Amino acid sequence: MLNMAVHYHDIELAMAVHASVLKLEEDSHLVHSLIVSYLRMGLLSHAHKVFLSLPCLSVASCTAIISGLAKSNREHEALELFFGMRNSGINPNEFTFVAILTACNRFLELKLGFQIHGLAIKMGCLSSIFVSNALMGLYGKCGCLEFLLQVFDEMPQRDIVSWNTVISSVVKESLHDSAFELLRDMQRIDGFRVDKFTVSTILAASTASPAAVAGREIHASALKFGIESNLSVKNALIGFYSKCGSLKQVVALYEKMPIKDIFTWTQMITAYMQFGLVDSAVEIFNEMPERNCISCNALLAGFCRNGKASMALDVFCRMVEESMDLDDFTFTSIISACGLTMEVDISEQIHGFTVKLGLCSKDCIEVALIDMYTRCGKMDQAEKLFIQCPDNDNHLKHLTSMICGYSRNGKPEEAISLFHLAQSAERISMDEVLSTAILSVCGTLLFSELGVQIHCHALKEFVFDLTLENAIVSMYSKCGNMNDAVKVFNSMAKRDIVSWNGLISGYLLHRQGAEALAVWFEMEKASIKPDSITFILIISAYKHTKMNLVHNCRKLLTSMKTLYDIEPTSEHYASYISVLGSWGLLEEAEETIIDMPFEPDVSVWRALLDGCRIHLNTKIGRRAAKQILAMDPKDPSTYILVSNLYSISGRWNCSQMVREEMREKGFHKFPGRSWIISQNKVHSFFSRDTSHFQAKDIYSGLDILILECLKAGYEPDTSYVLHEVEENQKRNFLFYHSAKLAVTYGLLMNGSRKPIRVVKNILLCGDCHMFLKYVSIVTRREIFLRDSTGFHHFLNGKCSCKDNW
Repeated sequence: MLNMAVHYHDIELAMAVHASVLKLEEDSHLVHSLIVSYLRMGLLSHAHKVFLSLPCLSVASCTAIISGLAKSNREHEALELFFGMRNSGINPNEFTFVAILTACNRFLELKLGFQIHGLAIKMGCLSSIFVSNALMGLYGKCGCLEFLLQVFDEMPQRDIVSWNTVISSVVKESLHDSAFELLRDMQRIDGFRVDKFTVSTILAASTASPAAVAGREIHASALKFGIESNLSVKNALIGFYSKCGSLKQVVALYEKMPIKDIFTWTQMITAYMQFGLVDSAVEIFNEMPERNCISCNALLAGFCRNGKASMALDVFCRMVEESMDLDDFTFTSIISACGLTMEVDISEQIHGFTVKLGLCSKDCIEVALIDMYTRCGKMDQAEKLFIQCPDNDNHLKHLTSMICGYSRNGKPEEAISLFHLAQSAERISMDEVLSTAILSVCGTLLFSELGVQIHCHALKEFVFDLTLENAIVSMYSKCGNMNDAVKVFNSMAKRDIVSWNGLISGYLLHRQGAEALAVWFEMEKASIKPDSITFILIISAYKHTKMNLVHNCRKLLTSMKTLYDIEPTSEHYASYISVLGSWGLLEEAEETIIDMPFEPDVSVWRALLDGCRIHLNTKIGRRAAKQILAMDPKDPSTYILVSNLYSISGRWNCSQMVREEMREKGFHKFPGRSWIISQNKVHSFFSRDTSHFQAKDIYSGLDILILECLKAGYEPDTSYVLHEVEENQKRNFLFYHSAKLAVTYGLLMNGSRKPIRVVKNILLCGDCHMFLKYVSIVTRREIFLRDSTGFHHFLNGKCSCKDNW
């Protein structure tokens, strides 16, 4: 009767049986069955009442109630009952250990778990598969992989649950290769078949690692053993193919699913967002029969991933209006969206909202807020938040966010200073993320000495991950060391498209177009699938080839959609126009823009204007500038380009009119800044900068250098001075540009044979370019200078850019 009541969930029948039991003589077996039946029906209070009415307790009844309390989020009561049972002289059995370990697992009571582990050994219960599995579950959830593996290795017998527990635990610790090895051992040693839990776990490991082949093999196993139709397996397959397959495979799986749950819908939203199909993701979201915080979070994260910040803000407002649950992930996503908008007012409102809800003390929220303010350019606000952050175990995340913020806002010197300050205070333990951030700053500043130190530290301390290795390749190439960049690239066990793009980008920085194209041909030979960024880089490579290969470049652009299924964007056309401009094909470039299949954006016209600057074509340049100013009337760089174009071509009146217009509109040139590393310290200079502690020596040295260069034939080109002053004053403005100051400081401080390495944040002006060619003659020194276009290598009066930059 009790079994029937449980089967049909008939509470009245169960209570009727209960009433009958009360009339009978005490039958401990029957009372225990009644307790278990109530628990199976979810009636813990009824079961507990029966338990309390027992004249004497038994291990079976105690175990049943402990289990019921543990599963009902009443872990502390379960623990009290366990200790009470022990005090009563009742010894636990294997099922009691499972029940109490479940309670420990629920609220991560590791210390008690250790004690129960010892008691289980003492009472000889650890030989039970169930107890060992429960113990491994606790250790896995608490992150104690070492103890878990010890229990696993000592088990005399194992079942599929044992293997699934250890596999899921190593996956949780990102030890994906170990997970695959354990899977093979499971099949080889114990001959177990995979079940739905094994498949889901291994697919998660395949998704998080480059082992896509293993994921496809486990899919084949799921088909072989008839568990592919299981809902959790289907959901795991969608997650796997979203990251390691194609959208076609994901959609095929989704459409074949007869039953879908909220997790399925959420997975599809994530999948569409990963493939950039925002509208399809929104359509899925709108079709969902039910939504929760997790599905909304997937939509928010997808909008941020695809740069749709305003859409993310709309969804967040609806979540608030509908009183939906908001968790930490919700707030980190919406704070990220505010950073993408770069609108201070909205960002401050969201910050205020988090303060109102008392969330600002959470580390993940603090880090997100720091990142948000740095993206909005509000470094003062970011610094205030950073100073207020507690110096705890998560300080490294705050530090990394702040360093990235300085780098993002053109303050690499401050980023390095903060890093050194944290190091000197012994407040940090380097991890892969911080190492990647610092390597990026080293690349920005040509700080190869620190970059090499970080590389060596990484070799000693870390199991290399792909992101860190890619950052090392990028650092070496940006520091002018392509040989080491190539060595690191060739030594990488695994590469992704970012690795290939990074190598190509390095060659382009060095204006080595042929080498960049050689990497492209190697990619094609190896069937490496390019992405949109790859094509921007490869198109740009045709600017730096020794021969005019524009026809090949044109062929590549037109074949992008047909051969590679990548639609050309304005960025691809801007790169192509830049190639045409570089080779002097300005009329063809203008015609290409007019014939574009969509409206060109400002970057395309800027590429044309830059080509006009190189080849002194004021006629087409004026038309390009008109288009740019119509789209972006507040951009001072366009006025400067047009003014310089007129000046270089001898049209002084026109140049003067453009400068006058700039002054009337209150536009100012973006300040040029140059950096040089000397004795492992960063030194920066602005134009006519006197803030350096050795300014007097630098200016004296530069004056001598100018005199020597004038003797050698250098003629100052005052057309690059945008100030309305007398000619002799223009020369003074010109002589003390930031690049000249930085190079002079390098000559004063570095050894007689050591090359001078300088980085400039904007385009090197024509006069500085000419001056540095003469400096390389009179000092007999090599000078490497990287500006916004790439490297200039000055040697014996010549530059590697061949005066085309």
